Amino acid sequence: MSELKAEQELVEDVKKQLGDKIVDTKIQRAKRVYIRVKAGDHRDVIKYLKEKWDAYHVSTITGVDLGENIELLYHLFAYRGNVTVTVRTEVPKSDPKIQTIVDIIPGATLYEREVHDLLGVVFEGHPELERLILPDDWPEGVYPLRKEYKLEVEEVEEVKEEGEA
Repeated sequence: MSELKAEQELVEDVKKQLGDKIVDTKIQRAKRVYIRVKAGDHRDVIKYLKEKWDAYHVSTITGVDLGENIELLYHLFAYRGNVTVTVRTEVPKSDPKIQTIVDIIPGATLYEREVHDLLGVVFEGHPELERLILPDDWPEGVYPLRKEYKLEVEEVEEVKEEGEA
């Protein structure tokens, strides 16, 4: 396991410093660490990773509809240790709100807007939480990456017709 030294050091350090905020950790493989936290604690963990592990680059934020909850995965690159760290948390789909991390890592702005647009997660404190991907006339409260969203047959036929023209 000596090949996972940086990953183990990162996990042990984060647990030691932020123990009560960490729900679970997993070293997936070399250069890949997952840290699960309760919603709200994500900011403290991300701030710590940025300050201590030079994780100031967000490669993306992924949102996953789990049914009753939406899981948010913040994919960060920790330059110290050369490890990709994914901070995972969940928000209830019935009230999908979480604090922004844009004030910690400004590069997260477009990713938060994307997750807001496609899954309806509200990133509280985001300076410009507006449409990014969906057209301006897209219906409010309809999120295409949620499991309950059903593509209308008419929409598919319209797209086919447009493509044929």
